[in-house]
Amino acid sequence: MAATGLFLCLFLVGHLLGNLQLFISGEEGQLQFNAYAKFMTSNPIVKILSYLTYISILFHAFDGLLLTIKNRSARPARYVYERADRNSIWSSRNMGILGTVILAFLVTHMANFWAVMHFGEIGQDTAGNKDLHTVVMAFFRSEDFGLIATALYVASMFAVSFHLVHGFKSAFQSVGLSHRKYNAILGYLGYGFSIVVPGLFAAIPVYIYLTK
Repeated sequence: MAATGLFLCLFLVGHLLGNLQLFISGEEGQLQFNAYAKFMTSNPIVKILSYLTYISILFHAFDGLLLTIKNRSARPARYVYERADRNSIWSSRNMGILGTVILAFLVTHMANFWAVMHFGEIGQDTAGNKDLHTVVMAFFRSEDFGLIATALYVASMFAVSFHLVHGFKSAFQSVGLSHRKYNAILGYLGYGFSIVVPGLFAAIPVYIYLTK
């Protein structure tokens, strides 16, 4: 669970670096983003990493479900007096719910963009690459559902952020990288990562929608 979680954190950083090119306006941004999309779908090494990412997502979700079931079955009856908020944060007690929201987001996200890039009939830019940039812009600037799509994307990033608040530091502890001298640093890194990365992801559709 921890190993796949840390691997997916690396995936988030790589994916974010590519998506940040959507902030570049005009044809330059279009060409750069489409070149990045082509690289991500054609480079052999990236393809292998992509398959590892898909497997990690499925394993992480399935393992999380199993852990939730085991935890519930270990104590089917709740405590008469329980104040879990005194010794744990909200995100740690609701990782299953947050994970379910994120999984639903991933399914719709891949249906709207990944599937279109691989199997959809889309145009080409002036460099001859599939014009996924135009697809993304049209999606978040749609008069019918652009605002809703943007709001749901931002809400999903809140779920990612809360999921990472607990998961980032816990993952290091689970794989044995825990020491009282460094736990505080890992905690600060975890909070920073859980705010900055999802925050930048959320800023992209907001920027696209507001600049239509």
